[in-house]
Amino acid sequence: MTGKVEGMKQKKTKLKDFLENISVLQWILTFLLLGGRRTAFVRNWKMWKHVRDYFPMKLVKTAELNPNKNYILGCHPHGVMSMGAFTSFSTEACGFMDLFPGVRSCLCILSGIFKVPLYREYAMATGCYPVSKPSLEHLLSKSGKGNAVVIVIGGAAESLLSLPGVNTVYMKQRKGFVRVALEFGADLVPVYSYGENNIFRQVIFTEDSLGWRLQQLFKKLMGFAPCLFVGECWFWMPYHCPVTTVVGSPIPVPKRPSPTQEEVDHYHGLYMEALAKLFHGHKASCGLSDSHELRII
Repeated sequence: MTGKVEGMKQKKTKLKDFLENISVLQWILTFLLLGGRRTAFVRNWKMWKHVRDYFPMKLVKTAELNPNKNYILGCHPHGVMSMGAFTSFSTEACGFMDLFPGVRSCLCILSGIFKVPLYREYAMATGCYPVSKPSLEHLLSKSGKGNAVVIVIGGAAESLLSLPGVNTVYMKQRKGFVRVALEFGADLVPVYSYGENNIFRQVIFTEDSLGWRLQQLFKKLMGFAPCLFVGECWFWMPYHCPVTTVVGSPIPVPKRPSPTQEEVDHYHGLYMEALAKLFHGHKASCGLSDSHELRII
């Protein structure tokens, strides 16, 4: 895998390599420092294709999504910055609309980001929404059909588990998205971004250390945990590691305006089974060995 990546880098022109680095750096600095409405112009920026080619990134379709239905796509793992989810679902660099004609992807991100001036407009221009009940209700009941609402299920807790070669997802107690799916009759779709955890090297603090306590305090106050990480060069530039985002098959979900806990647990169980099946079914083609396991906590 490393040899292939090195070979690809050698074939690129210096200008192409420069454009990829600048495009990725722009996204990194935007994520870290800055914190409009959705426009096709922003989602189709050529810059996003340079971001895609830097790693490279790829979006894989395994089943059709009916444009006459709405969906909740659960994306895993979070990684440090969820770059696979952003590039696949908030831009057209990986060809989402070509793969799923008539379906509109909307990545839902931390609500606090929309309180930051400038970043709010930037995020909205790419089609991002706050991951809040009012936003989900709007997308799933007041925006017609053909909406694919993407939620990175593991959130802040999962970002702290981001380690190269490790595939751990935090979701045994994450059932809110299933309840919302039942309330609005939105089918559930598991998504896995292979390689997401490989693009940065995170500094992991031991439990109860000062760094760990500060991370937990920040997460409690702000809703997300700050990760201390390094990249391949320029400190923050990510490693050139392939990221392949695979969209699984929809799980039919009935509409239950007031779902019972038993119903929520049932469909949550079906979702976890489908996620595990998706992971193991595509891990070999995405560069993982047969020994790789998915750990769900």
